[in-house]
Amino acid sequence: MPRPREVPLARPLDPREILALDPEGADHLLDRLDAAVPVHPGALALPSAGGAREALLFGDTHGDWRSTEAIARIFLADPSSYLLIGLGDYIDRPPEDCPNGSVANALFLLGLAASFPDRVVLLQGNHEATRRIPVVPHDLPEEVDDLWGPEVERYARILGLLERGPWIATSSNGLYLAHAGFPVEPFPPDLAQAYRDPSEELLYDTVWRDAGPSRADRGLSPPFLDRDLGAFLTHIGARLFVRGHDPDLAGRVIYQHRCLTLHSTRVYERYGGVLYARARLDRPLGSADDLTVAHVETEGRSYDADPDR
Repeated sequence: MPRPREVPLARPLDPREILALDPEGADHLLDRLDAAVPVHPGALALPSAGGAREALLFGDTHGDWRSTEAIARIFLADPSSYLLIGLGDYIDRPPEDCPNGSVANALFLLGLAASFPDRVVLLQGNHEATRRIPVVPHDLPEEVDDLWGPEVERYARILGLLERGPWIATSSNGLYLAHAGFPVEPFPPDLAQAYRDPSEELLYDTVWRDAGPSRADRGLSPPFLDRDLGAFLTHIGARLFVRGHDPDLAGRVIYQHRCLTLHSTRVYERYGGVLYARARLDRPLGSADDLTVAHVETEGRSYDADPDR
């Protein structure tokens, strides 16, 4: 059962403020986040009420707090109109102009979740699941030490806060969201129950699974194909899967326009760019054609929806 939360934070610290904290200030911030960041179920049904018209979806940010901040500015301009939803992998591999970016990015996003607990959802990716399935590279512990000295507890507290995010999310108008994939057949009859205490195999399928067209071929879970996706979406009553994980698929619409991959870090912008998407929540979604996809201002390109490029 989710534990009680205190009053949401009045204002999240921006990444520059976070990087300027001393060890005492960092511990104080972690105390405030611990009291206010919501604990989500493993399978989250996105709220359909409350006035939010759109979901702002962003993919892997990997410590690129400058791109995260640009997306957050859209949300903060009118938070009553949006849900802000991350698809995982907020840490590790920060770009050169974001030193210790995993720490700044994670705590900035957690501050948003603490300030807007009913509006900000941070799904877990494979990098947030590293205590269940180790991931390489994993820069977060070294970054914490570099900022505030060797203190394993601070690292554990940051990771523990990120682990409060759900593994998957669904909406009543047809969205399925996860970092990488979905269960292999036979599908669990009750997703909420399956993700309450997910097995290691289920986590591999959810946060490590590659799409068939990806060149990554990590080999940790069988790549999903068009037929697999169609069967799963039918099983859960959804029509569209939005994910992260595979940078070489960023911005590409695959599988009869039922799957879109987003990446939101400049580390991988050479593939498809630094992207986010808008998904309407007040009308049915039939395919990726119903989304608005754009490049983050840290990059400056215009999105090309050609799935064959």
